[in-house]
Amino acid sequence: MDAITLSMLAEHWDGPGPWILFYPPVWVAVVAGVLFLLRRRGWRGRQAAHREQSPIALLGRRFAAGEIDEDEYWRRLSVLDEQFGRDLKGGAR
Repeated sequence: MDAITLSMLAEHWDGPGPWILFYPPVWVAVVAGVLFLLRRRGWRGRQAAHREQSPIALLGRRFAAGEIDEDEYWRRLSVLDEQFGRDLKGGAR
């Protein structure tokens, strides 16, 4: 392009216009959406889910998986019952 063409373009160009104000909110929305999805999909890792489970639920899972036998299950459940205040039939006191 020669100097005359560039000067003609400069005379008729008024800048980016008001639409440029929409770009920052769009990027904020994109970043917020990504962070929201990461948090919903378990960004904290799988260990957080294991920490939130009760010891009684963990004991039941171990019994169901066959890691402990029935006698050990009932013995440990009675200890947990004393500590957490839950009766053996599963109801609340």
